[in-house]
Amino acid sequence: MGHGIDFALDEEQLMIVDTVRRFVREELLPHEDQVERDDHVSPELAHEIRAKSRAAGLAAFNMPAEVGGGGLNYLMQALVERELAQVGWGLHVHVARPSKILMACTGDYQRETYLLPCVAGEKTDCFALTEPGAGSDATAIQTRAVRDGEDFLITGSKHFISHADVADFTILFAVTGTQEYKGRRRNEVTAFLLDMDTPGLEVQPARGATANRGYHTAALFLDNCRVHERNVLGTVGKGWDEANDWLTAGRVMVAANCVGQAMRAQDMAVQWAGERVQFGKRIGDNQGVSFKLADMATGIAAANLLTLDTARKMDAGVMTDAEAGMAKLFASEVLGNVVDDTVQIFGGLGLMHEVPVERLWRNARIERIWEGTSEIQRHIIAKSLLGAR
Repeated sequence: MGHGIDFALDEEQLMIVDTVRRFVREELLPHEDQVERDDHVSPELAHEIRAKSRAAGLAAFNMPAEVGGGGLNYLMQALVERELAQVGWGLHVHVARPSKILMACTGDYQRETYLLPCVAGEKTDCFALTEPGAGSDATAIQTRAVRDGEDFLITGSKHFISHADVADFTILFAVTGTQEYKGRRRNEVTAFLLDMDTPGLEVQPARGATANRGYHTAALFLDNCRVHERNVLGTVGKGWDEANDWLTAGRVMVAANCVGQAMRAQDMAVQWAGERVQFGKRIGDNQGVSFKLADMATGIAAANLLTLDTARKMDAGVMTDAEAGMAKLFASEVLGNVVDDTVQIFGGLGLMHEVPVERLWRNARIERIWEGTSEIQRHIIAKSLLGAR
């Protein structure tokens, strides 16, 4: 089923979307069943995907052209993410998208050691913010970095750090002081570029997650982990300044991923409803099924338009945090409804490993949690409304 593309893309942009769609179909989807069975992407396959994505011009598509990236604007990034989401994170993560916060790298050392190797696909980063006692409330992080001459000694822990088991370095946030803010003391947070083989850093992979097999999280434990001040990303005490724009933009890309997953689920539901015969007719001819399909199509169309419009506003420099939150909230909840209805349409078969429906259902659930829960997005949206009064 065709879903169409909005916002009047030109021929070159349409070609990019078609290239990504073909890449997913030919280079990623054939490996999906094996990754689901093994909960593992071999280093050889990961290397192959990275090499082929570079050859196709897709690697680092989210990074500016002046550092060697693809230079796509946010609207095009959202459309690319929508296509990549047709397959799980375990595979499409290897079409490298370095954390754009790395554009804050300064000087030859940071650029040549971290930024440029990531853009070239030679290194992989991960983003370490979440802690056992600081999930939704990121300002409550307890990991501390204490200055010791030209170094910092970092002690603390992080958890649910995506891709940390295979990353070369982490962008890690730690408290380096406090300041007065609206009548109370508030943590000053600093971002550090920390190699994963740094003494005092232990990476403990976490296995057994329901969603996104082959794409793992890890816990990080830091015990007087020594890092030189040249590895401070940005300015000491200004870590939130480096992180906020990237985190907000990331919510729009999560929304695009959700739309792509929902589109795949809808295609499966429509095909099954048109083929499956019960009581002498297609199940899609029953209102109990056909109305679900209608609701799917309507929700996906609305989520798609909202997501792309938010990406367009980001390109224009006028997007608000609330608008990014709306896109992430709405698209992730539409996805949840779509995959649940798709399972219902497939019946018991929808929960069997032999069809991809159950993996879409499993993978969808995390989208309402990571990059800010649905509750956090509602808080941001409501705060913007009440603050304007």
